[in-house]
Amino acid sequence: MRQITEQQILALAPNPAAGANGKKISQKGGFVRLEKSADDTFYLGECQGSGKSNYITTADFIKQEAPVFRCSCPSRQFPCKHSLALLYEIMAGKSFADCEIPEDILKKREKKRLKEEKAALGETAEGSEQETQGKTTKKASNAGKAARTRKRKKQLEGLALTEKLVRELLDAGLGTMGGTTLSTYKGLSKQLGDYYLPGPQRLLNRLILEIEAFQSDQKEVHYDNALDVLEKLWTLVKKSTAYLKEKLESEEDGLDASPLYEELGGIWKLSELEALGSSRKDVCLVQLAFWVEYDEARREYIDMGCFMDTGTGEICLTCNYRPVKALKYVKQEDSLFGAVRTGSMQIYPGEGNRRVRWEQGTITELNSEELAAVRSFAAESVAVEAKAAKNYLKNAMAAPVLYRLIAFAQIGQTEDSLVLVDKNGGTIRLGDMPEKETTTERLRLFTDARVLENQALLGGFYYDAAARRLLFWPLSIVTETGIIRLLY
Repeated sequence: MRQITEQQILALAPNPAAGANGKKISQKGGFVRLEKSADDTFYLGECQGSGKSNYITTADFIKQEAPVFRCSCPSRQFPCKHSLALLYEIMAGKSFADCEIPEDILKKREKKRLKEEKAALGETAEGSEQETQGKTTKKASNAGKAARTRKRKKQLEGLALTEKLVRELLDAGLGTMGGTTLSTYKGLSKQLGDYYLPGPQRLLNRLILEIEAFQSDQKEVHYDNALDVLEKLWTLVKKSTAYLKEKLESEEDGLDASPLYEELGGIWKLSELEALGSSRKDVCLVQLAFWVEYDEARREYIDMGCFMDTGTGEICLTCNYRPVKALKYVKQEDSLFGAVRTGSMQIYPGEGNRRVRWEQGTITELNSEELAAVRSFAAESVAVEAKAAKNYLKNAMAAPVLYRLIAFAQIGQTEDSLVLVDKNGGTIRLGDMPEKETTTERLRLFTDARVLENQALLGGFYYDAAARRLLFWPLSIVTETGIIRLLY
Protein backbone atom coordinates (compact mmCIF):
# COMPACT_ATOMS: atom_id res chain seq x y z
CA MET A 1 0.00 0.00 0.00
CA ARG A 2 1.34 3.42 -0.94
CA GLN A 3 2.42 5.71 1.91
CA ILE A 4 1.02 9.24 1.67
CA THR A 5 1.12 12.05 4.22
CA GLU A 6 -1.37 14.87 4.67
CA GLN A 7 1.42 17.34 3.93
CA GLN A 8 1.78 15.81 0.47
CA ILE A 9 -1.97 15.99 -0.13
CA LEU A 10 -2.19 19.64 0.89
CA ALA A 11 0.79 20.48 -1.32
CA LEU A 12 -1.11 19.06 -4.30
CA ALA A 13 -4.40 20.82 -3.45
CA PRO A 14 -5.20 23.84 -5.68
CA ASN A 15 -6.38 25.70 -2.56
CA PRO A 16 -7.01 25.00 1.15
CA ALA A 17 -10.77 24.61 0.59
CA ALA A 18 -10.28 21.79 -1.91
CA GLY A 19 -8.06 19.94 0.55
CA ALA A 20 -10.57 20.38 3.37
CA ASN A 21 -13.47 19.23 1.17
CA GLY A 22 -11.52 16.18 0.04
CA LYS A 23 -10.84 15.24 3.65
CA LYS A 24 -14.55 15.55 4.50
CA ILE A 25 -15.54 13.25 1.63
CA SER A 26 -13.12 10.61 2.90
CA GLN A 27 -14.19 10.96 6.54
CA LYS A 28 -17.89 10.69 5.65
CA GLY A 29 -17.42 7.49 3.64
CA GLY A 30 -18.10 9.02 0.25
CA PHE A 31 -16.52 6.16 -1.73
CA VAL A 32 -18.54 3.09 -2.69
CA ARG A 33 -15.68 1.36 -4.51
CA LEU A 34 -11.90 1.42 -4.06
CA GLU A 35 -9.44 -0.45 -6.27
CA LYS A 36 -5.71 -0.49 -6.98
CA SER A 37 -3.30 -2.25 -9.33
CA ALA A 38 -0.97 -4.99 -8.15
CA ASP A 39 2.11 -2.85 -8.86
CA ASP A 40 0.72 -0.04 -6.65
CA THR A 41 0.92 2.57 -9.44
CA PHE A 42 -2.79 2.95 -10.15
CA TYR A 43 -5.65 3.77 -7.77
CA LEU A 44 -9.35 4.13 -8.56
CA GLY A 45 -12.29 5.30 -6.51
CA GLU A 46 -16.01 5.52 -7.23
CA CYS A 47 -17.37 8.43 -5.26
CA GLN A 48 -20.91 9.55 -4.58
CA GLY A 49 -21.52 13.09 -5.81
CA SER A 50 -24.23 15.64 -6.44
CA GLY A 51 -24.89 14.35 -9.97
CA LYS A 52 -27.10 11.48 -11.12
CA SER A 53 -24.12 9.14 -11.54
CA ASN A 54 -21.21 8.47 -9.23
CA TYR A 55 -17.86 10.02 -10.12
CA ILE A 56 -14.89 7.88 -11.11
CA THR A 57 -11.61 9.34 -9.94
CA THR A 58 -8.16 7.88 -10.54
CA ALA A 59 -4.58 8.54 -9.47
CA ASP A 60 -1.75 7.34 -11.68
CA PHE A 61 1.61 7.07 -9.86
CA ILE A 62 3.70 5.82 -12.78
CA LYS A 63 5.88 8.84 -11.93
CA GLN A 64 6.22 9.00 -8.16
CA GLU A 65 7.02 12.72 -8.05
CA ALA A 66 4.30 13.75 -10.51
CA PRO A 67 1.08 11.73 -10.08
CA VAL A 68 -1.62 12.21 -12.70
CA PHE A 69 -5.21 12.69 -11.50
CA ARG A 70 -8.37 12.20 -13.54
CA CYS A 71 -12.00 12.54 -12.50
CA SER A 72 -15.36 12.38 -14.27
CA CYS A 73 -16.77 15.25 -12.21
CA PRO A 74 -17.34 18.67 -13.90
CA SER A 75 -15.01 20.58 -11.55
CA ARG A 76 -12.42 22.87 -13.11
CA GLN A 77 -10.12 22.55 -10.13
CA PHE A 78 -7.11 20.33 -10.53
CA PRO A 79 -6.79 18.06 -8.69
CA CYS A 80 -10.46 18.18 -7.74
CA LYS A 81 -11.76 17.42 -4.25
CA HIS A 82 -12.62 13.84 -5.27
CA SER A 83 -9.03 13.18 -6.34
CA LEU A 84 -7.81 14.60 -3.04
CA ALA A 85 -10.38 12.48 -1.20
CA LEU A 86 -8.94 9.40 -2.92
CA LEU A 87 -5.51 10.35 -1.55
CA TYR A 88 -7.00 10.65 1.93
CA GLU A 89 -8.42 7.14 1.51
CA ILE A 90 -4.92 5.87 0.70
CA MET A 91 -3.44 7.78 3.64
CA ALA A 92 -6.04 6.27 5.97
CA GLY A 93 -5.07 2.76 4.89
CA LYS A 94 -8.53 1.87 3.58
CA SER A 95 -9.05 -1.49 1.91
CA PHE A 96 -8.55 -1.43 -1.87
CA ALA A 97 -9.56 -4.39 -4.04
CA ASP A 98 -7.12 -5.55 -6.72
CA CYS A 99 -7.78 -4.48 -10.29
CA GLU A 100 -6.13 -4.41 -13.71
CA ILE A 101 -4.84 -1.11 -15.05
CA PRO A 102 -7.46 0.07 -17.62
CA GLU A 103 -6.43 -0.09 -21.27
CA ASP A 104 -7.01 3.63 -21.81
CA ILE A 105 -4.63 4.44 -18.94
CA LEU A 106 -1.94 2.19 -20.44
CA LYS A 107 -2.35 3.90 -23.82
CA LYS A 108 -2.05 7.34 -22.22
CA ARG A 109 1.10 6.24 -20.38
CA GLU A 110 2.66 4.99 -23.61
CA LYS A 111 1.72 8.14 -25.52
CA LYS A 112 3.26 10.31 -22.82
CA ARG A 113 6.40 8.16 -22.71
CA LEU A 114 6.94 8.49 -26.45
CA LYS A 115 6.39 12.22 -26.30
CA GLU A 116 8.95 12.61 -23.51
CA GLU A 117 11.48 10.47 -25.37
CA LYS A 118 11.03 12.55 -28.49
CA ALA A 119 11.48 15.77 -26.54
CA ALA A 120 14.60 14.43 -24.82
CA LEU A 121 16.21 13.37 -28.09
CA GLY A 122 15.16 16.56 -29.85
CA GLU A 123 13.74 14.55 -32.73
CA THR A 124 11.93 16.24 -35.60
CA ALA A 125 10.32 14.94 -38.75
CA GLU A 126 12.56 12.79 -40.95
CA GLY A 127 13.79 13.33 -44.51
CA SER A 128 12.60 16.38 -46.40
CA GLU A 129 10.28 17.30 -43.56
CA GLN A 130 13.29 17.53 -41.25
CA GLU A 131 15.15 19.73 -43.73
CA THR A 132 12.16 22.00 -44.15
CA GLN A 133 11.77 22.22 -40.39
CA GLY A 134 15.43 23.22 -40.08
CA LYS A 135 14.99 26.06 -42.56
CA THR A 136 11.85 27.22 -40.80
CA THR A 137 13.63 27.15 -37.45
CA LYS A 138 16.51 29.19 -38.87
CA LYS A 139 14.10 31.80 -40.26
CA ALA A 140 12.27 31.94 -36.95
CA SER A 141 15.59 32.35 -35.15
CA ASN A 142 16.60 35.26 -37.39
CA ALA A 143 13.20 36.88 -36.93
CA GLY A 144 13.49 36.42 -33.18
CA LYS A 145 16.92 38.03 -33.15
CA ALA A 146 15.62 41.04 -35.06
CA ALA A 147 12.70 41.36 -32.64
CA ARG A 148 15.05 41.27 -29.64
CA THR A 149 17.20 43.97 -31.23
CA ARG A 150 14.15 46.21 -31.68
CA LYS A 151 13.09 45.51 -28.11
CA ARG A 152 16.52 46.47 -26.73
CA LYS A 153 16.50 49.73 -28.64
CA LYS A 154 13.04 50.47 -27.29
CA GLN A 155 14.25 49.73 -23.76
CA LEU A 156 17.15 52.16 -24.20
CA GLU A 157 14.65 54.87 -25.14
CA GLY A 158 12.66 54.21 -21.99
CA LEU A 159 15.81 54.22 -19.84
CA ALA A 160 16.80 57.59 -21.30
CA LEU A 161 13.40 59.03 -20.31
CA THR A 162 13.74 57.59 -16.81
CA GLU A 163 17.25 59.01 -16.41
CA LYS A 164 16.01 62.45 -17.44
CA LEU A 165 13.23 62.35 -14.84
CA VAL A 166 15.61 61.23 -12.09
CA ARG A 167 18.06 64.01 -12.96
CA GLU A 168 15.29 66.61 -12.84
CA LEU A 169 14.12 65.38 -9.45
CA LEU A 170 17.65 65.36 -8.04
CA ASP A 171 18.33 68.85 -9.43
CA ALA A 172 15.13 70.15 -7.80
CA GLY A 173 16.02 68.38 -4.55
CA LEU A 174 14.02 65.86 -2.55
CA GLY A 175 13.06 68.69 -0.24
CA THR A 176 10.41 69.58 -2.83
CA MET A 177 8.63 66.24 -2.35
CA GLY A 178 5.83 67.86 -0.40
CA GLY A 179 4.79 70.01 -3.34
CA THR A 180 5.66 67.70 -6.22
CA THR A 181 2.99 67.09 -8.83
CA LEU A 182 2.88 63.37 -9.49
CA SER A 183 1.13 63.39 -12.86
CA THR A 184 4.43 63.36 -14.76
CA TYR A 185 5.78 60.44 -12.73
CA LYS A 186 2.57 58.44 -13.08
CA GLY A 187 2.50 59.11 -16.81
CA LEU A 188 6.05 57.85 -17.23
CA SER A 189 5.29 54.80 -15.09
CA LYS A 190 2.54 53.79 -17.53
CA GLN A 191 4.87 54.41 -20.48
CA LEU A 192 7.60 52.18 -19.06
CA GLY A 193 5.33 49.19 -19.61
CA ASP A 194 5.36 50.00 -23.33
CA TYR A 195 9.16 50.23 -23.17
CA TYR A 196 9.46 46.69 -21.69
CA LEU A 197 10.95 47.97 -18.44
CA PRO A 198 9.14 46.30 -15.50
CA GLY A 199 12.11 46.78 -13.13
CA PRO A 200 12.37 50.59 -13.49
CA GLN A 201 8.57 50.74 -13.56
CA ARG A 202 8.29 49.04 -10.17
CA LEU A 203 10.90 51.34 -8.63
CA LEU A 204 9.19 54.41 -10.05
CA ASN A 205 5.90 53.19 -8.59
CA ARG A 206 7.59 52.80 -5.19
CA LEU A 207 8.92 56.35 -5.47
CA ILE A 208 5.41 57.62 -6.24
CA LEU A 209 4.02 55.75 -3.22
CA GLU A 210 6.65 57.27 -0.90
CA ILE A 211 5.97 60.79 -2.21
CA GLU A 212 2.22 60.31 -1.78
CA ALA A 213 2.76 59.03 1.76
CA PHE A 214 5.02 61.97 2.60
CA GLN A 215 2.46 64.44 1.27
CA SER A 216 -0.15 62.75 3.44
CA ASP A 217 1.62 62.54 6.82
CA GLN A 218 4.89 64.53 6.41
CA LYS A 219 6.90 61.78 8.14
CA GLU A 220 10.64 61.95 7.49
CA VAL A 221 10.88 58.18 7.02
CA HIS A 222 9.30 58.58 3.59
CA TYR A 223 12.05 61.00 2.65
CA ASP A 224 14.68 58.39 3.57
CA ASN A 225 12.77 55.69 1.72
CA ALA A 226 12.43 57.86 -1.38
CA LEU A 227 16.17 58.53 -1.35
CA ASP A 228 16.83 54.80 -1.16
CA VAL A 229 14.47 54.11 -4.09
CA LEU A 230 16.08 56.86 -6.14
CA GLU A 231 19.51 55.35 -5.56
CA LYS A 232 18.29 51.95 -6.70
CA LEU A 233 16.52 53.43 -9.72
CA TRP A 234 19.57 55.43 -10.75
CA THR A 235 21.85 52.40 -10.39
CA LEU A 236 19.47 50.18 -12.35
CA VAL A 237 19.18 52.74 -15.16
CA LYS A 238 22.94 53.16 -15.49
CA LYS A 239 23.75 49.44 -15.33
CA SER A 240 20.91 48.50 -17.67
CA THR A 241 21.92 51.12 -20.22
CA ALA A 242 25.49 49.81 -20.30
CA TYR A 243 24.25 46.22 -20.46
CA LEU A 244 21.93 46.85 -23.42
CA LYS A 245 24.47 48.89 -25.35
CA GLU A 246 27.03 46.14 -24.96
CA LYS A 247 24.50 43.59 -26.24
CA LEU A 248 23.71 45.72 -29.29
CA GLU A 249 27.33 46.56 -30.11
CA SER A 250 28.52 42.97 -29.83
CA GLU A 251 25.39 41.64 -31.58
CA GLU A 252 25.40 38.94 -28.93
CA ASP A 253 22.04 37.23 -28.84
CA GLY A 254 22.55 34.40 -26.40
CA LEU A 255 21.28 34.30 -22.84
CA ASP A 256 23.60 35.14 -19.99
CA ALA A 257 23.47 34.89 -16.22
CA SER A 258 22.93 38.60 -15.61
CA PRO A 259 20.12 39.51 -13.16
CA LEU A 260 19.48 42.51 -15.42
CA TYR A 261 17.84 40.21 -17.95
CA GLU A 262 14.84 39.70 -15.67
CA GLU A 263 14.77 43.34 -14.53
CA LEU A 264 14.51 44.36 -18.17
CA GLY A 265 11.46 42.30 -18.91
CA GLY A 266 12.93 38.86 -19.49
CA ILE A 267 11.10 35.84 -18.06
CA TRP A 268 13.30 32.87 -17.31
CA LYS A 269 12.23 29.44 -18.50
CA LEU A 270 13.48 26.55 -16.42
CA SER A 271 14.98 25.02 -19.56
CA GLU A 272 17.00 28.21 -20.13
CA LEU A 273 18.38 28.15 -16.60
CA GLU A 274 19.23 24.50 -17.15
CA ALA A 275 21.07 25.37 -20.38
CA LEU A 276 23.09 28.04 -18.57
CA GLY A 277 24.19 25.45 -16.04
CA SER A 278 22.27 27.25 -13.32
CA SER A 279 20.79 24.12 -11.80
CA ARG A 280 21.50 21.47 -9.20
CA LYS A 281 20.71 17.75 -9.30
CA ASP A 282 19.26 15.46 -6.63
CA VAL A 283 18.52 18.11 -4.03
CA CYS A 284 16.96 17.82 -0.58
CA LEU A 285 15.38 21.05 0.69
CA VAL A 286 13.97 21.92 4.09
CA GLN A 287 11.70 24.94 4.47
CA LEU A 288 12.79 27.00 7.45
CA ALA A 289 10.24 29.81 7.18
CA PHE A 290 7.25 30.93 5.13
CA TRP A 291 5.37 34.21 4.89
CA VAL A 292 3.19 36.21 2.52
CA GLU A 293 3.88 39.83 1.68
CA TYR A 294 2.08 42.38 -0.46
CA ASP A 295 4.00 44.56 -2.91
CA GLU A 296 1.93 47.65 -3.64
CA ALA A 297 4.29 48.78 -6.41
CA ARG A 298 3.84 45.45 -8.22
CA ARG A 299 0.21 45.05 -7.17
CA GLU A 300 1.04 41.47 -6.27
CA TYR A 301 1.01 39.14 -3.32
CA ILE A 302 4.23 37.16 -2.97
CA ASP A 303 4.35 33.82 -1.17
CA MET A 304 7.89 33.60 0.22
CA GLY A 305 9.52 30.31 1.19
CA CYS A 306 12.93 30.27 2.85
CA PHE A 307 14.66 26.91 2.29
CA MET A 308 18.00 25.31 3.06
CA ASP A 309 19.70 22.91 0.68
CA THR A 310 20.81 20.17 3.08
CA GLY A 311 23.63 19.20 0.75
CA THR A 312 25.32 22.60 0.53
CA GLY A 313 23.86 24.62 3.41
CA GLU A 314 22.79 27.36 0.99
CA ILE A 315 19.73 29.35 2.05
CA CYS A 316 17.54 30.10 -0.94
CA LEU A 317 14.09 31.52 -1.61
CA THR A 318 10.99 30.50 -3.51
CA CYS A 319 8.74 33.30 -4.73
CA ASN A 320 5.19 32.65 -5.90
CA TYR A 321 3.82 35.85 -7.46
CA ARG A 322 0.04 36.33 -7.37
CA PRO A 323 -1.16 39.48 -9.19
CA VAL A 324 -4.20 41.10 -7.63
CA LYS A 325 -5.98 40.92 -10.99
CA ALA A 326 -5.48 37.17 -11.19
CA LEU A 327 -5.74 35.95 -7.59
CA LYS A 328 -8.41 33.36 -8.36
CA TYR A 329 -6.27 31.82 -11.10
CA VAL A 330 -2.98 31.46 -9.20
CA LYS A 331 -2.66 28.90 -6.43
CA GLN A 332 -1.44 30.30 -3.13
CA GLU A 333 1.53 28.50 -1.61
CA ASP A 334 1.58 27.50 2.06
CA SER A 335 3.96 26.43 4.80
CA LEU A 336 5.73 23.13 4.14
CA PHE A 337 6.80 21.13 7.18
CA GLY A 338 8.43 18.16 5.48
CA ALA A 339 11.50 17.78 3.27
CA VAL A 340 11.37 18.20 -0.50
CA ARG A 341 13.43 15.95 -2.73
CA THR A 342 13.77 16.90 -6.37
CA GLY A 343 15.85 15.52 -9.19
CA SER A 344 16.54 18.96 -10.63
CA MET A 345 16.39 22.43 -9.08
CA GLN A 346 16.89 25.58 -11.18
CA ILE A 347 18.63 28.61 -9.65
CA TYR A 348 17.96 32.18 -10.77
CA PRO A 349 20.90 34.52 -11.43
CA GLY A 350 21.82 36.93 -8.65
CA GLU A 351 23.58 37.22 -5.33
CA GLY A 352 22.61 36.73 -1.71
CA ASN A 353 19.69 34.36 -1.18
CA ARG A 354 18.99 33.30 -4.73
CA ARG A 355 15.56 32.35 -5.98
CA VAL A 356 15.03 28.68 -6.89
CA ARG A 357 12.35 26.63 -8.61
CA TRP A 358 11.66 23.01 -9.41
CA GLU A 359 8.95 21.33 -11.45
CA GLN A 360 8.62 18.00 -9.68
CA GLY A 361 9.45 16.94 -6.17
CA THR A 362 8.53 14.45 -3.48
CA ILE A 363 7.57 15.63 -0.01
CA THR A 364 8.56 13.39 2.89
CA GLU A 365 8.42 13.69 6.66
CA LEU A 366 11.37 15.66 8.04
CA ASN A 367 13.69 13.16 9.75
CA SER A 368 16.38 13.58 12.39
CA GLU A 369 19.24 13.25 9.86
CA GLU A 370 17.90 16.09 7.72
CA LEU A 371 17.32 18.26 10.77
CA ALA A 372 20.86 17.56 11.97
CA ALA A 373 22.17 18.51 8.52
CA VAL A 374 20.39 21.86 8.75
CA ARG A 375 21.86 22.59 12.18
CA SER A 376 25.34 21.59 11.05
CA PHE A 377 25.38 24.49 8.58
CA ALA A 378 24.56 27.16 11.20
CA ALA A 379 27.24 29.86 11.22
CA GLU A 380 29.32 30.06 14.40
CA SER A 381 30.35 33.74 14.25
CA VAL A 382 27.95 36.68 14.26
CA ALA A 383 30.80 39.04 13.42
CA VAL A 384 31.70 37.19 10.23
CA GLU A 385 28.09 36.98 9.07
CA ALA A 386 27.40 40.64 9.92
CA LYS A 387 30.43 41.78 7.94
CA ALA A 388 29.31 39.76 4.91
CA ALA A 389 25.79 41.20 5.26
CA LYS A 390 27.10 44.78 5.37
CA ASN A 391 29.12 44.25 2.22
CA TYR A 392 26.11 42.74 0.48
CA LEU A 393 23.61 45.39 1.57
CA LYS A 394 25.92 48.20 0.37
CA ASN A 395 25.05 47.22 -3.18
CA ALA A 396 22.19 49.45 -4.29
CA MET A 397 20.77 46.60 -6.38
CA ALA A 398 20.79 44.10 -3.50
CA ALA A 399 17.69 42.82 -1.77
CA PRO A 400 17.03 44.65 1.54
CA VAL A 401 17.51 41.47 3.60
CA LEU A 402 20.15 38.73 3.74
CA TYR A 403 18.91 35.53 5.41
CA ARG A 404 21.30 33.45 7.49
CA LEU A 405 21.19 30.62 10.05
CA ILE A 406 23.30 31.40 13.12
CA ALA A 407 24.18 29.11 16.03
CA PHE A 408 23.70 30.91 19.34
CA ALA A 409 24.63 30.32 22.94
CA GLN A 410 21.79 32.47 24.20
CA ILE A 411 19.09 34.94 23.25
CA GLY A 412 18.61 37.41 26.06
CA GLN A 413 16.90 40.66 26.97
CA THR A 414 18.79 43.92 27.50
CA GLU A 415 17.23 47.16 28.74
CA ASP A 416 15.56 47.94 25.44
CA SER A 417 15.97 44.99 23.06
CA LEU A 418 16.63 41.30 22.50
CA VAL A 419 20.20 40.26 21.72
CA LEU A 420 21.64 37.09 20.21
CA VAL A 421 24.95 35.96 21.67
CA ASP A 422 27.03 33.46 19.71
CA LYS A 423 29.36 30.87 21.25
CA ASN A 424 32.33 33.24 20.90
CA GLY A 425 30.61 36.04 22.79
CA GLY A 426 29.73 38.02 19.66
CA THR A 427 26.37 39.79 19.69
CA ILE A 428 23.74 41.13 17.31
CA ARG A 429 20.62 43.07 18.26
CA LEU A 430 17.33 41.54 17.11
CA GLY A 431 14.72 43.75 15.49
CA ASP A 432 11.55 43.68 13.42
CA MET A 433 11.92 44.34 9.72
CA PRO A 434 9.84 47.41 8.75
CA GLU A 435 6.48 46.57 7.15
CA LYS A 436 6.88 42.89 8.08
CA GLU A 437 5.33 40.88 10.90
CA THR A 438 6.78 41.54 14.34
CA THR A 439 8.56 38.43 15.56
CA THR A 440 10.65 39.70 18.48
CA GLU A 441 7.56 39.84 20.68
CA ARG A 442 6.92 36.17 19.97
CA LEU A 443 10.41 35.32 21.17
CA ARG A 444 9.60 36.97 24.49
CA LEU A 445 6.65 34.61 24.94
CA PHE A 446 8.83 31.50 25.31
CA THR A 447 8.75 30.21 28.87
CA ASP A 448 11.12 27.30 28.26
CA ALA A 449 14.63 28.75 28.57
CA ARG A 450 16.08 25.76 26.71
CA VAL A 451 14.58 27.08 23.46
CA LEU A 452 16.67 30.23 23.82
CA GLU A 453 19.93 28.47 24.61
CA ASN A 454 22.35 26.55 22.36
CA GLN A 455 20.10 26.43 19.30
CA ALA A 456 20.21 27.95 15.81
CA LEU A 457 18.27 31.03 14.69
CA LEU A 458 17.18 31.73 11.13
CA GLY A 459 16.91 35.44 10.56
CA GLY A 460 17.50 38.26 8.14
CA PHE A 461 20.18 40.93 8.38
CA TYR A 462 18.84 44.37 7.46
CA TYR A 463 19.86 47.98 7.95
CA ASP A 464 17.56 49.95 10.24
CA ALA A 465 17.64 53.56 9.04
CA ALA A 466 16.06 54.88 12.25
CA ALA A 467 18.53 53.10 14.55
CA ARG A 468 21.31 53.55 11.96
CA ARG A 469 22.64 50.08 12.56
CA LEU A 470 22.50 46.51 11.29
CA LEU A 471 19.81 44.37 12.95
CA PHE A 472 18.75 40.73 12.70
CA TRP A 473 15.08 39.87 12.04
CA PRO A 474 14.27 36.50 13.73
CA LEU A 475 12.22 34.00 11.73
CA SER A 476 12.67 30.48 13.13
CA ILE A 477 14.53 28.56 15.81
CA VAL A 478 15.99 25.23 14.73
CA THR A 479 16.31 22.82 17.66
CA GLU A 480 17.47 19.22 17.79
CA THR A 481 13.86 18.03 17.59
CA GLY A 482 12.19 20.47 15.19
CA ILE A 483 11.75 23.94 13.69
CA ILE A 484 9.89 26.55 15.73
CA ARG A 485 8.47 29.15 13.36
CA LEU A 486 7.94 32.73 14.45
CA LEU A 487 6.08 33.56 11.25
CA TYR A 488 2.85 31.76 10.43
